[in-house]
Order: sequence, then C-alpha cells, then structure tokens
Amino acid sequence: MNIKLTQNKNGSDVSVDLITKDKLKTIKDKKILDLAGFTAEQDTICFLHEKGYLACGVDDESSDNTRSVCSIAIKALKSAKYKTASFDVDDQNIKAVVEGIILGGYEYNTYKSEPKKTTLKNINLVCKDIKKLQNAFEEAVIVAEATCFTRDIVNTIPEDIHPETLAKLSSELAKENNLECNILGEKALKKEKCGAMLAVGRASRHESQLIHLTYKPKKKAKKVITLVGKGLTYDSGGLSLKPSTSMVTMKMDKAGACAVLGIIKAVSELKLDIEVHAFVGAVENMIGGDAYKPDDVLVTRSGKTVEVRNTDAEGRLVLCDVLDYAQDKVKADYIFDFATLTGACMVALGQYTTGVMGHSNTLKHYVFDAANNSGELVGSLPFNRHLKKLLKSDIADISNVASKPFGGAITAGLYLDNFIREENKGKWLHFDIAGSAYTESPWDCNVYGGTGAGVRLMSSFLKNLL
Repeated sequence: MNIKLTQNKNGSDVSVDLITKDKLKTIKDKKILDLAGFTAEQDTICFLHEKGYLACGVDDESSDNTRSVCSIAIKALKSAKYKTASFDVDDQNIKAVVEGIILGGYEYNTYKSEPKKTTLKNINLVCKDIKKLQNAFEEAVIVAEATCFTRDIVNTIPEDIHPETLAKLSSELAKENNLECNILGEKALKKEKCGAMLAVGRASRHESQLIHLTYKPKKKAKKVITLVGKGLTYDSGGLSLKPSTSMVTMKMDKAGACAVLGIIKAVSELKLDIEVHAFVGAVENMIGGDAYKPDDVLVTRSGKTVEVRNTDAEGRLVLCDVLDYAQDKVKADYIFDFATLTGACMVALGQYTTGVMGHSNTLKHYVFDAANNSGELVGSLPFNRHLKKLLKSDIADISNVASKPFGGAITAGLYLDNFIREENKGKWLHFDIAGSAYTESPWDCNVYGGTGAGVRLMSSFLKNLL
C-alpha cells in the first residue's frame, strides 16, 4: 500500500471524512447519514458507496481520537473493492492520520497459506502545502514502519526466531541501516562471566546471544543513550513450568528486544544527532536435563549471587547480566530497559499501559510528556524500601522473586535496581511492557498480535531530547 502527500483528490475512488458532531450539522450529506443512523460517535463509520464517501465519527480532533478512527477507516477500506482513497490532512493531524493508516492497516500473514488480498493500493493525503508537511509526513512514516518492523519480529513464531536467528536479523538490520554490530555467543558470554543469562538458556538447543547494535550520527552526538531489551524468544517457564494456556503467546516474551531494535531503526532513519546503543539478551528458557533449577544459586556478571526460587522469573536474570555489561561498555546519559517482565504489571495498570519505574521523577516526567505526544500509555509504579526487603535471600545476595506475591511488578524492578550502579541510578528507567506489547483483542491502532510498544514512545522522547 503506497501512501503519499498530494494537493488534490483526483483519481481517488473514495474520500474519507473525519466528522465531529458539530461538523455533522453542516455537511451536505447530513440527511443521508441521518437515515443511515450515523451520529458521529467516536470510532463509528458510515460508507456511502454510491458517493464514494466514508464518514468517520470523532469526538474531537485530538491525535488519539484521529489515530483511532483512521485505523478503523483503513480496515473498512481494505475490506472493500476500492483501489485509491484520500484523507484530508493538515499540520495538526498528519502524524495521527499516518499512524492510524499504517498501524491500523497492519496485517501479519506470514503463516497464512492463502492470505486475504486487498484491492486498495494507494492512499492520498490531501493538503494545501506539501512542502510544509513533508518533514512531518516522512517522520511519521519512519516511526510507524519501525513499529510494524517490531511487530513483525514479535509475531514470528519461536521456531523461526530463536537466539541465533534474532542475532542474524540484528546483523542484517545493522547492514541495512549502517549500524555497528557486535554479537557475543556462549563462548564469549562465559568469558564475560554472564552466569545468570547462561543458566536461563542452558536447556535450550539454541545458543544464547548478547547483541550490541550502535548508531552514531554524522555530527557530534548531543546525548548517548543505552537501550536494553529482554529477548526471551520463547519462555516455557523452565522447570517452574507455565500452565499450558499461559504458554500460548509466549513468542511475545522477546518484545522488549524487538522494541529496542525498532527504536534504533527509527533513530537511524530519522538521523537524530544522538548516539544510541541497543543491547539485547537473546535467550530461550526451556526444560530438560540441563535446565537450571529452583534452589540454584547463580553468580551474575556483577559478582552478586542470586538464589533461584522460580525459573519463570527468568527475564530479570537475563537483564541483570546485560545491564551490567552495557554499563561497562557505554557511559550513557540515559539507560532504558524494556521487558515483558511481569503479569503483575497488568494487574496494577491494565492491559494497555506500560509500567515505568526508576528513581528520577524528572526523567519520568519527560517520558510522560513523550507518551502524551506519541499516543502510548504509561503509568508510574513507585519503588519503596518495604518491598525491597521482600527480595532478601538467606543463602545468597538476593532472591530472584519476592517472598510475598504483592507488588510483583515493582519487586521485579527493584531486583534490576540492584544491578544499576550508583552513578547511574538517576539515569535509568525500567519499562515493563508485559501488557502493552501484545494483544489478542484489537484496540486503538493495534491489531491482533504485537503492538510495537515502546517504539513510538521512545522515538518521541529521543527526538524532543534534542
């Protein structure tokens, strides 16, 4: 599907019109829309096929409402027989319209033997001044396509995306986007003493991989950013085996890794004047005679020891080694990790919201602004010393799970905090995307499967950081 800016609707088979209740009172087709029962309620549509006209209801012209209804409109257009459609855009709504079209129109058909075909080939975005909107249009396309790139990896089945193939995909991304790439296999990980990460992947037939991609701008970098992603390409729960129903969708446990790959892709194509390092811990958590066990004590890269009380709390074991490695390799202005870490985050914030944890309220404030600008939802989960005590171990430096089940998302974040060095405490935030990274029920501009959570959020944050 081609999408372009144009100054006229010539050649369009259908025109899409976003209509508020006030606007509905003034349009020429009001009587026909009234007969059809269209009242311009948010996310409702009415197709007047004989007129080549699609009416879309919006409560107001905000970006969130525009993005949402455009995602519904594109689905309706793809199910019809039109070849070309047009949307009116201006400098206020262009980003939301582009995202609604690209993200709402996304489909993942790799494993369909006969995927549905659509006749829709072209989308014309009609504006008065192409030159004025060109940069905003191109930026919106880059971010939306990076989000879809992330979705594609999340949606790929674990037989096709395992640690080695994720490393290969990362290497290919590096070549295409002129990034530096360094990949550590298990031999190198042993030299790095990544004992926790290696333990998690020990029972898998696929070697664990630590992936490091680097984007450096042509100009001197104004900031240096470290991104760390949890890359559990599949999580069975290990010997603390998940229930069978919980194992379905566990291909999404690599969504943190996919997000940081999508973010660095977007940054490199936006050509931002910042240096970005993406670190991915790619591991498969399986069962077998060589699986790590509850009661094991692991020695992490930092030298701290961890008592394993649950092998399904594996993501934090991978991340603690990757975070330590990243802090050694890069002196960053900010460190952000992304992980589908806890179901408890969904209990606390709901399915749609990313949990944000860390020590700097100022940094959280900037992230919340970026969330508002990007359309992603975030919520803050507060650290406190009482929950921290629940990670105490009597036989090691720390336990990998808390002694009580309450505040599980926060105690997971507090576990990671033990591996953030004192000088980096104020620079670090942890993003728990367990709920927001994957959906089995479409919402907003998200369709079934991976959502690409984190890509739009961080693209907005990093762009405005300058």
